[in-house]
Amino acid sequence: MTPILEVSQLRVARGRTDILRSVDWRVNPGEHWVILGANGSGKTTLLKALTGYLSPTSGGLALLGQRYGECDWRELRLQIGVVTSAFTASIPPSETAVDTVVSGKFAQLDLWHAASPRDRAAARRLLAQSGLSAVADREWAYLSQGERQRVLIARSLMARPKLLILDEPCASLDPVAREKFLRFIARISKGVDHSIPALVLVTHHVEEIAPLFTHALLLRDGEVLAAGPRREVLTSKNLTRTFGAALRLRRTGTRYGIEFAPA
Repeated sequence: MTPILEVSQLRVARGRTDILRSVDWRVNPGEHWVILGANGSGKTTLLKALTGYLSPTSGGLALLGQRYGECDWRELRLQIGVVTSAFTASIPPSETAVDTVVSGKFAQLDLWHAASPRDRAAARRLLAQSGLSAVADREWAYLSQGERQRVLIARSLMARPKLLILDEPCASLDPVAREKFLRFIARISKGVDHSIPALVLVTHHVEEIAPLFTHALLLRDGEVLAAGPRREVLTSKNLTRTFGAALRLRRTGTRYGIEFAPA
């Protein structure tokens, strides 16, 4: 079985500083991962390396069996969908939701490519699946934050990626909007066809780890502290080491929470 993503002994250094060291990670078909780590742990650097915006110092990266440095990564990264709030500032306030979704096919922000009727029909289907048919022609400036996040998800699916990275997608959502968004992601994971990508959620918060996420990668100071099946990796001991504080993991139903352990 060809891995969706394979990272081997990845090192990213700038000057005399190692930002990432000896990172090994493999995402197989059917797996959905969560990446946890404190600020400065290397999460953002890892994402930039995966998407080809930051060159590794050493080590290997392979996506769908194609290795970084041996193929055109600019083309290959179209197979990686990314949802991040960093995109928000680059979307024109007057751009409609359907145009924003269409832009995902061409990996553009601020759509200028001529879209075909077929492209627009596909974008409207994705918006409908996202529960956003009513706002398909609404301008970006008049969408709520929760609606914007779902539009960005639909945008990322236009190119039918094999890997979908959610970079702290709930950071600006209130608790109710966050829960609705996580339920929406759960619906995506169940799929409407065979093109559902592997999911990677990057977050600081264990509360956002829904049951659909099968595996976890914990980063600390640029190194992998633990990686593997979620039930084995998410422990009080590992989270204490990850965040550098005495933490206790608790579970209520199918969801997690953490609290500071007594001194």
